Amino acid sequence: MTEIDYDCEFLENGSTIELISIGLVAGDGREYYAVCSEIDQWTPEGSDQLHKRITNHRWLVENVVPHLPLNHAPSRTPGGHRIWSLDRSSTLVKPTWVIANEVREFILASDGEPSLWADYGAYDHVRLCQLWGSMVNKPDGIPMWTNDLRQEWNRLGRPGLPSLPGIAEHNALDDARECQYRRRWLAHWAEEAGRQ
Repeated sequence: MTEIDYDCEFLENGSTIELISIGLVAGDGREYYAVCSEIDQWTPEGSDQLHKRITNHRWLVENVVPHLPLNHAPSRTPGGHRIWSLDRSSTLVKPTWVIANEVREFILASDGEPSLWADYGAYDHVRLCQLWGSMVNKPDGIPMWTNDLRQEWNRLGRPGLPSLPGIAEHNALDDARECQYRRRWLAHWAEEAGRQ
């Protein structure tokens, strides 16, 4: 079994979960990170643009957007409007259909059956599966569930979880790295404490 830790950054409104970025880290050392290029696609109407909805979400602008490949740091106009844009020349910025294919290949390239892990992973799992449309379109070999780091932490009695030094919180790849670090730490802690 190959464990794959992952994280998605997304905009959700109670009805939809729209991908901003995704990071995956495999137990064999492989890593994957991508940012959804549809964020910067403009429509003539402009009212339902993902970029605009992210920009109007203060928490995302302050915590997620600064970690994306940008043309410049997020700033404000003299009128107080937030402005930022993706660096579309970055190889990390990709259409969702490309991300879906690359994530599928990443997960299925594992030796043995893949096991997915995420920290507070309920929305992450739904967003991951939606890369391919509805649940019935999920590619064969992609797990039907994601193991949740917090559920395992709770099961083991909530020991103090260490943080991975040097990561940028709310960067999907760094969050996936920290999930892997904490999951491995928990497994070691449980073994040492005889709490398997």
